[in-house]
Amino acid sequence: MPPTSTYRLQLQPEFPFAAAERAVPYLAGLGVSHLHLSPVLEAVPGSTHGYDVTDHRSVRGELGGEEGLRALAATARAHGLGLVVDLVPNHMAASPRHNHALRAVLREGPDSPYARWFDIDWRAGDGRVLLPVLPARLPEVRDRFRVSGGSLHLDGQEFPLRAGTEGLPLDELLDAQWYRLGWWRLARTELDYRRFFTISDLIGVRVEDPEVFAASHAKIVELVADGVVEGLRIDHPDGLADPQGYLEDLAAATGGRCWTVVEKILTGQETLPAGWPVAGTTGYDALRQLDGVFTDPVGAGELADVYRESVGKAADRGGHWEATARRAAYEVVGHDLAAETAALTRIAGRICAADPALRDHAPWALRTAIRELLVRVPVYRPYRTGGEEVLTPEAARGAKAAFAVPEEAAAVDLVRDLALGARGDGPEHRAFRARFAQTSSALRAKSVEDTAFYRYTPLLSANEVGGDAGRPAVPVDEFHAYCLRIARDWPDTGTVLSTHDTKRSADVRAAIAVLAQCPEVWADLLAEVAGVPAPDAHVAWTAWQTAFGFGAPDPDRLVPAILKSVREAGLRTSWTEPDAAYERAVAEFAAAGPGRIPLRAASEAAFALEPHIRAHALGAALAQLTMPGVPELYQNTEREYRALVDPDNRAPFTVGPEDERTALVRAALRLRRAHPEAFGAAGTYVPLPAEGPAAAHCLAFARSGRVVTAVTRLSLRLAQAGGWQDTELVLPEGRWADALDGVREFTGGSATEVKLAELFAERPVALLARVE
Repeated sequence: MPPTSTYRLQLQPEFPFAAAERAVPYLAGLGVSHLHLSPVLEAVPGSTHGYDVTDHRSVRGELGGEEGLRALAATARAHGLGLVVDLVPNHMAASPRHNHALRAVLREGPDSPYARWFDIDWRAGDGRVLLPVLPARLPEVRDRFRVSGGSLHLDGQEFPLRAGTEGLPLDELLDAQWYRLGWWRLARTELDYRRFFTISDLIGVRVEDPEVFAASHAKIVELVADGVVEGLRIDHPDGLADPQGYLEDLAAATGGRCWTVVEKILTGQETLPAGWPVAGTTGYDALRQLDGVFTDPVGAGELADVYRESVGKAADRGGHWEATARRAAYEVVGHDLAAETAALTRIAGRICAADPALRDHAPWALRTAIRELLVRVPVYRPYRTGGEEVLTPEAARGAKAAFAVPEEAAAVDLVRDLALGARGDGPEHRAFRARFAQTSSALRAKSVEDTAFYRYTPLLSANEVGGDAGRPAVPVDEFHAYCLRIARDWPDTGTVLSTHDTKRSADVRAAIAVLAQCPEVWADLLAEVAGVPAPDAHVAWTAWQTAFGFGAPDPDRLVPAILKSVREAGLRTSWTEPDAAYERAVAEFAAAGPGRIPLRAASEAAFALEPHIRAHALGAALAQLTMPGVPELYQNTEREYRALVDPDNRAPFTVGPEDERTALVRAALRLRRAHPEAFGAAGTYVPLPAEGPAAAHCLAFARSGRVVTAVTRLSLRLAQAGGWQDTELVLPEGRWADALDGVREFTGGSATEVKLAELFAERPVALLARVE
């Protein structure tokens, strides 16, 4: 049975299995059916997230080990709960000290039985794997090396030594290893192993190899077989060589006993590949729909105009989304992912060298074709089937325009064919196709999520994973169409509003989204705080809007988030090329202004927005809890929860004071557990259109004739237009009880309309349950 709902807990040494076990009675009382745990396998000591896996063979000792996990599962089971676990198949920590498989490869070289675990190009450079771990160039740190216990040590780092080299002089010892220690800055251009995005501390794992899959999944498969784990969240499947093949292997290994969802980011109208043996996604596509349907499209456009006027030259590409995103893609593919494009060029070069008909393709032409095609992939990556719909002839024609000599542009056709698997099926051909797709997903994530979303900031609530900053609003009809499709095709998919990866929690986004209903109020607020000097207009806009969403001055949390935003944007400073003076100015401004001034109480107009922020937050929460799919609550979001980008949103779970959100959550989850058939694969979703002058402000739907959800959308615009007036909603046949207050009843049927002014008299949302 799939879950009826899940609750995500962020495990870490400060919040181990035992702490989660103590929380079980409370979480069971909320009405969830499963606990969703962040990664549980052995990770780098002290890791606060667990995605830096070091050993797939054991459950993480810092969390309480396998004994602690099994104890948690037993306690959860006693309270009617199951466990879902976050699984990380794509990468491990590139830490020779802690990663036993990598350590063996570095000690034994390409003949190591573990060499097949990692995508290392032994033919690049001097035949050794580059470890870009030195804090400076080698001569500057040479005197800090020491040899002890068969290992090489430097500043807390430890590297295994090739057998028989321990007694060599240092220079000879370094040259004799299967690895080359290099300055960390070499990673950008010289790296010769596949990594996670641009993080060289995380090395890619070749789970497409049957032996690697078996070894890296034995423990998880055992936990599934023993009933300890009932569900799996698959982290970053787009990083894998063959996502569908991996998921098929996983389904076979677990015997289909697991509810499995994938962290797949869908773009625009893209849908999950129909052949994947999973229940669906982790829910970012639902998040996009939920955020969008509560965003005013007209006001969002007006806000974008105010942004361009106010920020002006400080905004990248004049504050236009498409141009900003395209520039970011070119920067990332040519700079941050230079090592990845170089690897693709090497593979393509080897294919050409082996084929007399292709030998005259110059490396620079191949590199240009790879770059130009990558930036034109409109989604995260092409797949085994349907790749032609992503790498279109139109994309090829656009890529060819980058060539001054038309004859050289033939490299584009070759690269496109290789990426689609249309030029052979040898090992190098398969490697190119896989690496092109893997690099494509990294490019999309880094250029859109981690760059352009920080450069183009008219409405920060739209700049979320899976979101569309250029089209922040979703019409009601589109929302209903999405829900109908999900109910039909992926009824057990996940839905979310906040996660450990969202840049802003749902409550923060709700406050920011309300600004789209009143661009003039936002412009006035910016004018009121203009006396606080900012380094530039772009950071001022971003910081003040972040502070508005957060709702309360808190420099300890706001300043780090704003500093992260300017580093990710990469306009004036970055993680790898920091401008210390600029960052100091940003920190001082953030502390003196957004971190000190209570912006939402700064004026009567801003304070008047609070009821509308509440309406958005409650409406989105109830819609998520009752729409098609399996809703996930991120830790602490059963009440008002304000959090910014990680690490702010990854603090340990706490039980806090309950509020009206908690009551709403309990009521909705209680209905889901009592009537799983109404919400699952056998259930139905029926849009309920309102009638009357304010009909556009009601979002309503019925689930299998047993539950009705009705929520207010764009409540500020509704108030400005005179309220609900005579707007009505026809409920399905029967008697309907208010599940939130347990008192009111309504009658359904075509002959009986419910006045929305009455339905929403107590609160801006309504949850009705059919009376038997």
